[in-house]
Amino acid sequence: MKKYSFLLSLIILTWLVTFDLTGYIYENSEKFDQPVLITSAGQSAEVQLANVLSKRAGLTASLIKTPAEKDLEGVNTIILVIGASLKGLGAAGLDVEQEKHRVSQFILSVEEKKLPIICLHLGGEARRGDLSDELISTCVPRSRSVIVVKSGNQDGLFTSLCTENNIPLIEVERTADALTPLKDLFN
Repeated sequence: MKKYSFLLSLIILTWLVTFDLTGYIYENSEKFDQPVLITSAGQSAEVQLANVLSKRAGLTASLIKTPAEKDLEGVNTIILVIGASLKGLGAAGLDVEQEKHRVSQFILSVEEKKLPIICLHLGGEARRGDLSDELISTCVPRSRSVIVVKSGNQDGLFTSLCTENNIPLIEVERTADALTPLKDLFN
C-alpha cells in the first residue's frame, strides 16, 4: 500500500510541476532572443493584441504590419500573428492574393536571414476560414514554436502541422493566457 501511495504522490507531483493554470506544458522549449519584430499574416486585429502581450511580457518588440526586408535589420526573432481579416486587408490596401504573396516573400526573407519565427493564432475559432487556413498551412511549418487559442484548433489543424514538423505547440484557453508562455519563450 505504501508503494502505491508513493507512486501516486510522485505522479501528482510530476503533474503539478509540469502544468500551469493555463494548461500549457512547460517543456525544454527553445528560448528566443530579443529584439522582436511582430507582424501579421492576414492583417487581423490580433496583431495589436500580440503587441500588447509582448509589452506586458517585457519584450523589446516593434510592430510593423507589412514589414520590408530592411525592417529585419537588428531583429533576432519574428512573431507572426496569423489570422485573415478582409477589413484589415482592405485597410492595408491589399487583396487576398497580394497578402498570400507578401507573406510568402516575407518568410523567404526571414529564412534567408536565419531568423526564428514564432506563430501566434489569437483569434480562436472566429479567425479561422479558408484564407486563414491557407496562411496557417504556409506559416506554421516554417516556425519554431506556436501558441494558439484552443478554440482555433478544434479541427486539429495546428496539432497536425506541428506534429508533422516537430514544432512545439502551446494551447491556451483565452488570448490573455498567451502572456505566460510568450514570456517564457524568451531569454
